[in-house]
Amino acid sequence: MVDTLTAAERSHRMSLIRSRNTGPELALRRALHAKGLRYRIHFRGLPGKPDIVFTRRRVVVFVNGCFWHGHKCPTGHIPKSNSAFWKNKVETNRKRDARNIRALRAAGWKVIVVWECGLRNRLAIGATAASVAGRIVTRGWPSPKY
Repeated sequence: MVDTLTAAERSHRMSLIRSRNTGPELALRRALHAKGLRYRIHFRGLPGKPDIVFTRRRVVVFVNGCFWHGHKCPTGHIPKSNSAFWKNKVETNRKRDARNIRALRAAGWKVIVVWECGLRNRLAIGATAASVAGRIVTRGWPSPKY
């Protein structure tokens, strides 16, 4: 598919995409709150500024966009136009994510990564929230899949 926007118009549109309080993040926060879990958001004192932080349990949750963080799903594909730029951008994001996760774990934090595609509908949001809540309460900490 050919891009119908100029480079300047595309750049402007991409700059308007939010990195905080996204739809998937808000949906997960609402579901976790409904389960009685209380948390802090966008905690600046930690590497990567996690989206959701459970300070007493020392657990952080990142809600990653599939496109921006290179998830292996249909949404996580590299665009055909300017593909070298996007490949580099996504790879840089993935390396930064891995570095932040290592730093958090070294500091004693448990890390949970939730992907945007896992929050597409109400049923998926409920299942993801239940999984996150279960992992916070129990001790099972599988590694995020990168």
